[in-house]
This record gives sequence, C-alpha cells and structure tokens, in this order.
Amino acid sequence: MDETLQSQMQFLIEIDKLKTIERRTRIIHGERLENDAEHSWHLAMMALILQGHSNKDVDILKVVKMLLVHDLVEIDAGDTFAYDTQGNTDKYERELKAAHRLFGMLPEQQAEELLNLWIEFERKETQEARFASSLDRLQPIIHNHQNEGDTWQKYNITSEQVLNRNAEIANGSETLWTYAQQLVQHSIDQGILKQS
Repeated sequence: MDETLQSQMQFLIEIDKLKTIERRTRIIHGERLENDAEHSWHLAMMALILQGHSNKDVDILKVVKMLLVHDLVEIDAGDTFAYDTQGNTDKYERELKAAHRLFGMLPEQQAEELLNLWIEFERKETQEARFASSLDRLQPIIHNHQNEGDTWQKYNITSEQVLNRNAEIANGSETLWTYAQQLVQHSIDQGILKQS
C-alpha cells in the first residue's frame, strides 16, 4: 500500500475513537449521553444551516472543517467539562499535545492544515473561528433547554455561569447570542435552570 494512503487510513481508523468519548450532555431525543463524534456532526450541520447569522461573511467550508477537527484532540485529552475550573487550567496544553500526536499521523501537508485549523479555532482570532466557537457554545444550551436542564441540574449550574461562559457567542453571532439568552431566560422561567 502507498505510504501516504497507509498513514491516512491509520489516522481515519484512529479518529473513530471519537465515537467513544462521552460528553456531559444528553442527546435531545433519548436518555444516553452525546458522544464527541455526534457533537461535531451536529455543529457542522448547524454551521451549514445558520451561516447567515454570522456577524460577518465566513468561508463556510473552513468553518465546517474546524468543527469537524476541533474535538479530535479529546481522543487523548478527554472531554473537559465546560464548568470544570480545575480541568480547564491545563486543557490547552493537554489538547495541544494530543493535536501533535493525532495530526502528526498524517502526511506533512495535511497534518499542518489540521493543526492550523485546530489552533485557529482555539485562538478565535478569525471570523470563521469565532462563528465556529459560537456554535460550539450554543449547542449545549439548546440540548439543556430541550432536556429540561438535565446537565445544568446534575452539576448544579446557575444561569450566571451559563451566561458568563457563553457570552462570547456574540463574537461570532449577535443573533445567536440573543437566541441563547432567550433560551436561558425561558429555562429560568420553566424552573429548569437556577437563577444566580
């Protein structure tokens, strides 16, 4: 087998592990937890459908690529819960190490492209990264709203925590930030999210 194809196939087999990484959020139409692969797919679909709500025009292919790549590092680093202050202290370092290992399995040009996409997503300096990050932050709010605050209640999360953590949604989409705030307020009104 061609060496390039062999390394690409090894990478594709390796990233199938993303299906085994559980998140803290339940799927909307069931009792089980969402996995990282499902989360990434859902975000890519959100990007396609919601791109018109970005604050500025975006290269949608680049946004989709970022969303498909951004959580691959959790194969090695694990999923760090958004509200875990201790776990978030060394999250970037753990994930960067994982990024080098995983993307390093690929031919050099592809490895560099995926690593750069991952770093761009993490830094949030471009409109594509800000919009992708907005979707990544919005999706768990939607899930919790639909699941009667399941994760929020399980981990004793307050509306202040949700709003503070997710305020950066506005950097990618003012419209989606307004929508997120409406979901949070509706969740408070329904008694499924504790007010701070």
